[in-house]
Amino acid sequence: MQGSTLNTLSAAGAAAAIRNGEITSEALVSDCLARIAEREEVVHAWVDFDAEYPLAEARAADALVRAGAELGPLHGVPVGLKDIIDTADLPTGNGSRLFAGRRPVHDATCVRLLRAAGAIILGKTVTTEFALSSARATTNPHNPAHTPGGSSSGSAASVADFMVPLSIGSQTGGSVIRPASFCGVYGYKPTYGSISRHGVLIISRFLDHLGIYGRTLEDLALFGDTLMVHDHGDRDMRFHPGCQLLDALSEPNAATPPRLAFVKGPAWAHAEDHLTPVFDAYVEQFGGAVQEVELGGIFESALDAQATIMNASLWANLGEYCENHADKIDAETVTRVNAGREVLAGDFIHASELAGSLNHALDGLFEHYDALITAAAPGEAPLGLTSTGNAAFQRIWTVTGVPTLTLPKLEGPNAMPIGVQVIGKRGRDADLFRAARWLDGAGA
Repeated sequence: MQGSTLNTLSAAGAAAAIRNGEITSEALVSDCLARIAEREEVVHAWVDFDAEYPLAEARAADALVRAGAELGPLHGVPVGLKDIIDTADLPTGNGSRLFAGRRPVHDATCVRLLRAAGAIILGKTVTTEFALSSARATTNPHNPAHTPGGSSSGSAASVADFMVPLSIGSQTGGSVIRPASFCGVYGYKPTYGSISRHGVLIISRFLDHLGIYGRTLEDLALFGDTLMVHDHGDRDMRFHPGCQLLDALSEPNAATPPRLAFVKGPAWAHAEDHLTPVFDAYVEQFGGAVQEVELGGIFESALDAQATIMNASLWANLGEYCENHADKIDAETVTRVNAGREVLAGDFIHASELAGSLNHALDGLFEHYDALITAAAPGEAPLGLTSTGNAAFQRIWTVTGVPTLTLPKLEGPNAMPIGVQVIGKRGRDADLFRAARWLDGAGA
């Protein structure tokens, strides 16, 4: 397997090949670096990149293999990190001129877990400023005239372009699932509180999730099992976040398909014209195995609730930067942060309480269905790089904290990817993966 295309391997496949001595970590990292050298001028997925550092780490990983040492589940596998995640040996600039060259003292918890699992930190991936919406230069690998989505622009694009097999992003509105859809990769936002945010830029304690990108469901499960470990450094973590995702995927197929509901909800008002026929055709192929369910009532207020919580949080967490250093911050970011200045405490409390009511309503729905499916984005990635697209199709699932993932199953009229978003019950991520496995192997 030692060749010039190791960068196209899945993470799970690469980890097994390194463990079995079929390839070396150095060869894998070298191929990833070669792909970056070939394509970075077009894709612009990376910041603060130092090729010598991951090569040295890969050589050290190979020495451990030769010595017969005990190996972690991601031993020798390169990973990209969104540039809001602290690393002690690489700058973390939060996508902003204000923090250019910032050197953290400690690794974020997720970075510490990755290193303990044997992963190689390949570098930092591009983020919009403060993980909001002010777009950077990253392009969509399928067509550089289109956005890759955001805010995890570089994380999704780097996996899609075969620069790295795994990467970490974050989602406060739609910043993991939407880029995965636009770039045609597998993306996963776990249940709220499943991956520690300690050492990560916080823009909304109540909404922020870390999420992951890979090339297969097995990649997501392997990565998730590594990172879903309780950490006292994040006060909002679930006490037992691990869900044994790989075990769920390795179970024998059930005799009957999962109970699935296709939902549209208020987000569908933002759908592009091509989205409905694309999804109608997708759902029809399953016959009666997928039922359409209306998502109305209190869900009509869900998007407003997410916006209220997010806007108030932006002002609380970033307002000082915009007031005192506006000359070093993008105008779009300042406008977004200032929008939270006028949010009333009563409105914030009402929105937060509505989130609890939404979860109660979803719990009732999940008594009848194992998972929900909907679109992962309003359609194909929009043309142009000034906008990262509309987050409406993720915001309900972010404010409720339920687990979601996207499967790169569909495409639009311009042959650009459209993801199928699969939604599970809060805290039941393994059930989500079981349903997603069935969908991933069925139909188109």
